[in-house]
Amino acid sequence: MDTDTPVEAAERAAGLVKRMTLEEKCAQLSSLWRGVEADAGDMAPHQSEQTGGTAGDDALAHGLGQLTRPFGSARVDPAAGAARLAALQDQIRSSSRFGIAAVAHDECLAGFMAYGATVFPTALAWGATFDPDLVAAIAGQIGATMRSVGIHQGLAPVLDVVADSRWGRTEETIGEDPYLTGVLGTAYVTGLQDAGVVATVKHFAGYSASHAARNFGPVYLGPRQFGETYLTPFEMAVRLGRAKSVMPSYAANDGVPSHANLRLVTGTLREEWGFEGTVVADYFAVNFLNSLHGVAADRSAAAALALNAGVDVELPGADCFGEPLRAAVADGAVEEKVLDRAVERVLAQKIELGLLDELPPAPETVDLDPPAARALAAEAARKSIVLLSNDGTLPLTEAPARVALLGPVADDRAAMLGCYSFPNHHMRYDPASGEPYPEVDTGVAIATLADRLAADLPGARIEHVAGGWVLDATDAEIAAAANAAAAADLAVVAVGDRSSLFGRGTSGEGCDAPDHALPGRQGELLEAVLDSGTPTVVVVISGRPYALGTAPERAAAVLQAFLPGEEGAGAISAILTGAAAPEGRLPVGVPARRDSPPATYLGPQLARRSEVSSVDPTARYPFGHGLTYTEFTWGEPELLSGPEVGPEGTIELAVDVRNTGEREGTEVVQLYLHDPVASTVRPVQRLIGFARVPLAPGAAARARFAVPVDLAAFIGLDGQWTVEAGALELRLGRSAADTAAALAVEVTGERRIEPGTRALATQVTVKGVVG
Repeated sequence: MDTDTPVEAAERAAGLVKRMTLEEKCAQLSSLWRGVEADAGDMAPHQSEQTGGTAGDDALAHGLGQLTRPFGSARVDPAAGAARLAALQDQIRSSSRFGIAAVAHDECLAGFMAYGATVFPTALAWGATFDPDLVAAIAGQIGATMRSVGIHQGLAPVLDVVADSRWGRTEETIGEDPYLTGVLGTAYVTGLQDAGVVATVKHFAGYSASHAARNFGPVYLGPRQFGETYLTPFEMAVRLGRAKSVMPSYAANDGVPSHANLRLVTGTLREEWGFEGTVVADYFAVNFLNSLHGVAADRSAAAALALNAGVDVELPGADCFGEPLRAAVADGAVEEKVLDRAVERVLAQKIELGLLDELPPAPETVDLDPPAARALAAEAARKSIVLLSNDGTLPLTEAPARVALLGPVADDRAAMLGCYSFPNHHMRYDPASGEPYPEVDTGVAIATLADRLAADLPGARIEHVAGGWVLDATDAEIAAAANAAAAADLAVVAVGDRSSLFGRGTSGEGCDAPDHALPGRQGELLEAVLDSGTPTVVVVISGRPYALGTAPERAAAVLQAFLPGEEGAGAISAILTGAAAPEGRLPVGVPARRDSPPATYLGPQLARRSEVSSVDPTARYPFGHGLTYTEFTWGEPELLSGPEVGPEGTIELAVDVRNTGEREGTEVVQLYLHDPVASTVRPVQRLIGFARVPLAPGAAARARFAVPVDLAAFIGLDGQWTVEAGALELRLGRSAADTAAALAVEVTGERRIEPGTRALATQVTVKGVVG
């Protein structure tokens, strides 16, 4: 990516800033959003309420910081869009004194969010793969596609840790565990930036812990939980992945909005972790300091709060960092040296991106969905599907004569996609109309589950009965589905979500849920099909985990797919028919009941089921759970580094895994830490490492872990990261609720860890074993 070294870029940027006027400086911190369809519905929170402040054509003489969503705002022919973007960049460069191009940014959470681009599985599906190499490859493919058409910055990955899966944006997260989120998020950052695109990690921080799981809801996190759970993935992405951009959260934690939080955005991020990139505002979030949070009297005050806290760039327009910021500087609310600091950061990154040099011409032909990308999307979909239960019915090695394919998402292409895919992001459905969702122009070839099962079970007669739609059904529609099941040899019932934004979907941004029930009457549909007595396979295609009623006890098998993308139907069908083996593990627990309280596996002892409360929060299927089509045996684990270790040391251990079944499969060895006695209340256990172990029948491999003792550190009573002396237990498990073996270790001393120096990751190796 770099054309100048960081030091050279910083020096060159500082020289430019000295020559700039106030207007030119502010222009470099502003953005321009073109191509937004007036009738498309909000694509960002409160978009329709904004005044549309802009650094438009009349202001391009001063330059421009960013171009907002050149491809993601409306349907654009890829080649024409690339040419239009190149022409706009030429206009920006030729209109100003310094000839500096704008950073063009776009969304890339489920692939490049452009019409006709590959739609990959959602981030929650990445979490289910437990595969950082695959996530890095996905990001690399996405980045290469974006860079080829002139995009320089991607607004991903989301590093929010799930606290309550009723939150609509659960599908955008990697899961409920900070370590898994940090490892896979760092892999995504590395892949995207190796392809020449700046990764923007978001939403910094604690956004997902909102009160009652409501989007934008207030957050009330204490400093330990905030630091240990919600900041850790960001620290990993910044310090290990060298993320070049960070986006603060919309939310306020303990009354302080992230976009005005000097301690967080400058203190923690820059001073403690050494972050040297740019901090970009979430859409309209600077103005929200005035309009929603009420901590700024007007837009000028909001601009001053954000810039002084450490926010460098306003997105998506110039509501506050245009004229209001100039007024704040003139009034003395912002010192010009603070403004200069932000402009230097922006220019240094532009120099590293080559935006002060000659830009490459627009490509004449563009393929945003090439075969290599589709193949990668298919691999990711296959590896992300989790087999929750199975009585032996799966795989369907012999096709049943009559199959009833039921459920509203069985024949819906858009049901495979997340809210940050282009088709679902632009869906215009109005739930007040009471009508089923419209057919979505996907822009890429997407099969439905009905399509793929018909092709993959050619000997079966398949009858599809929807049994209603995602949000509603009549008694007659449910009865028709149950009757079809009763007349079949096998029922396959597909239930789940249609994802979109701000109430236009059942999952996605602003589509929060009041409980854990399947949307609409799908729970009733599922029970009616189970009551038919026909062996039933349940397929859940969703953006969050749902309670499944009596299906865990009564269904022949249950399969979970977290919005698996354009190749999702083929992946699900391959698992059902046995053409592929299930490899996924749950990145979030599946609740036992629709009224289950919000809970994750990370809680301390008193967060679990106990005699002091009548409410049981135990998940029906826990974090890390997932079945295969084969059997694995584990050997006795070995502690390679001895039973004692110093506070700066490394714990080494290994376990052998053998495939004792008759077909290939993948085991995921999960390593958890239990700290029995500490000076603060600790989670019963937390993930500190994992190893994917793919094995042919009869084959064996050794998974070896090198665990820095720093991973046992926590924020002590004095507010500092500390390793305490005492006993630890390292648990090797198949899930958070299935421990295979445990090893005891004694830490022989204490250590206070200086900010920004904590070791953050376990080194994992997997090697084949002979014999």
